[in-house]
Amino acid sequence: ASSPRSRSAHFAVHYVAARPGTPTRARSGARTHELSTGPVENPVEPVDDLPDAHWLGAVLPKRHARRSVTRNLLRRQIRGAMLRHAAVLPHGLWLVRLRAPFTRDQYPAAASDALSRAARVELDTAFARAARSLAPNPTC
Repeated sequence: ASSPRSRSAHFAVHYVAARPGTPTRARSGARTHELSTGPVENPVEPVDDLPDAHWLGAVLPKRHARRSVTRNLLRRQIRGAMLRHAAVLPHGLWLVRLRAPFTRDQYPAAASDALSRAARVELDTAFARAARSLAPNPTC
């Protein structure tokens, strides 16, 4: 429900200064049975106890990227852009949404080098713009 921190021709980057948590409402009909796997000797820390980090989600609807090859290429580009810009981005929940399709006239192959380069440039620009919009403004 947050407004985008950055937009480009094809992507929107959203940010919330929070971390993943438990659902606020209990699911109706949720079962409280124990798992059949038995107790774990080395329990893993719950997600809520993890240190602050970058949490990334990607929404790539089929109406904008019909082929799974294209969606997977774009997911890889989104994860790569997040890794490249992680040092300047604040910790929290990040969501990248594909807003518009890449035209088949310009990129006829489902996963081409040209599409990969175009997505990388656009995502780098969007993440850099988001980082600038979230940077604290120094007061004189």
